[in-house]
Amino acid sequence: MTNLNETLLPQVEKELKDNILAFWMNHALDEENGGFRGEIRNDLSVVADAHKSLVLNARILWTFSSAYRLFPDPAYRQMAERALGYLKERFQDPVHGGFYWGVDAKGNPAETKKQVYGQSFVIYALSEWYRATKDQAALDEAVKLFELLEKYAYDPVNKGYVEALNRDWSPTEELSLSGKDLNEPKSMNTHLHVLEGYTNLYRVWPSAALQKTLKELIEVTIQYIVDPKTAHFLLFFDEEWAIKSHHISYGHDIEGSWLLVEAAEVLGNDELTERVKEVAIRMAEATLQEGVDKDGGIWNEASADGTLLDPNKDWWPQAEAMVGFYNAYQMTEDTRFEDAAVRSWSFIDQYIADRTNGEWYWGVTADGKPVIDQSKVSAWKCPYHNGRACMEMIERLEKKHS
Repeated sequence: MTNLNETLLPQVEKELKDNILAFWMNHALDEENGGFRGEIRNDLSVVADAHKSLVLNARILWTFSSAYRLFPDPAYRQMAERALGYLKERFQDPVHGGFYWGVDAKGNPAETKKQVYGQSFVIYALSEWYRATKDQAALDEAVKLFELLEKYAYDPVNKGYVEALNRDWSPTEELSLSGKDLNEPKSMNTHLHVLEGYTNLYRVWPSAALQKTLKELIEVTIQYIVDPKTAHFLLFFDEEWAIKSHHISYGHDIEGSWLLVEAAEVLGNDELTERVKEVAIRMAEATLQEGVDKDGGIWNEASADGTLLDPNKDWWPQAEAMVGFYNAYQMTEDTRFEDAAVRSWSFIDQYIADRTNGEWYWGVTADGKPVIDQSKVSAWKCPYHNGRACMEMIERLEKKHS
């Protein structure tokens, strides 16, 4: 394998700065209503009345905070400040605390429920903003949000976290994250992103309470969410962790493999880190064996027996595969994983990155054609998976050769 610092590093840095971040700075600002556009189609036409999602705004804050931390460009800070201001002005609930799931195009509350997944992304983003700027008010807000989740969303009987609550934090029947998700009390996806948010908070606020909580969450993930037989994530559960779905999500598997290791390493528990690394290597191996096509791209989802549920390859699993496989290589020095990471980048570069309108396509079809009927900016199409993948690779490659 050639020196990736000479080949991959400059390509990934160029992709991050010139294609991903530049797109969001040039196209996403809503100059009329404040904040950012809720939806922009693939041809760059704006959906003027689109609602604005908490996930999109929190992920913009995280991405540009992280970019500013790595590359102190005032333009990145300005984008992050815009996202932070809009979150506080429009999404924050002044009565009950926490953040609304969605606002309308003008910034009025539209979906006021407290989706735990969304709160977790705010914690993730505020922590990253604090890492970049040392803004104490943002850290205080992140801590307050952590305490709200522990008070209302945590299950003290069975452990883990409920999916959603009403605006006033009372129980709700409306649990599911999106139209694609089951309406079950617990999910892999929410737990993975609570883990991610709490890990980033622990970097900057290593309290005894969070230490205990983060350790338990890592253990819960290994015990209930990773299938010990297959090393795939299980996706949905009832309150007592009875399994409600046997579908496989390759993108979440490879993403989870590196986020689990990151969590354990940030926590600093050597014994737990070793356990987590064993699990993560098995997860990466399962994805490599079952989820990667001959062109280097990874598929979205499969049924329990491995039958593909969707022949397309979406953008975000490709981003996570590049990081997840490289993380597995760093742990094992097995060059199959390094090769898989490089092939992920090649697939992104060839098929996923939009060299006409900028940013990344939603995905490609089985025969490699761009999916153009899905929006370039939307509630779920944010600069986070691809921006983070580039920044992770930059940090990992630079560290390797420093």
